[in-house]
Amino acid sequence: MVSQLKPSLLSVVPQEKPRQPLPMVEGLVQIFTASQRGFFTSVMSQALRSAGQGNTALVVQFLKGGCQQGPDQPIRLGQNLEWVRLGVPGCVDTPDITDDEAIALKQLWAFTVEAIHSGHHELVVLDELTLAVDFGLIPEAEVVQLLSDRPRHVDVILTGPRVSEALLAIADQITELRRGSRY
Repeated sequence: MVSQLKPSLLSVVPQEKPRQPLPMVEGLVQIFTASQRGFFTSVMSQALRSAGQGNTALVVQFLKGGCQQGPDQPIRLGQNLEWVRLGVPGCVDTPDITDDEAIALKQLWAFTVEAIHSGHHELVVLDELTLAVDFGLIPEAEVVQLLSDRPRHVDVILTGPRVSEALLAIADQITELRRGSRY
């Protein structure tokens, strides 16, 4: 037995429904804090994971220098992760900074503001920004304004000890890392 389709049935092409774009997920402001300074491994893991999933991520380290890596020389880790440090030879660990450090910090802050406002990165990590605010090196009001005015899809993670009440108030998630007692 042989079956045959009528030509009129072959020429019928189902109409595709127009695809609806996925709703944009609003980004979060997250704060990771601890009593001591140190880079948060879980935050870096989150940036790497996000970049590995195809999102663009930016890590900005405000008080760590030493790698000839200012805003004009970011390091790329893979195609989706940029890493920028303060463009000075050492690290800043006091509110009393040199003129060169002040200039470098001002340039890094301007770079960060522009990077966040551009909306290019889905995740921006601002390492030790809370300490820079605590030291009085970056005005708290400017940070609050930047976080309030950022594109809605951008996730921002702030790290560092001594987080101000104003920054805590704007955060969607706060993680405090503490050393536990041993058994």
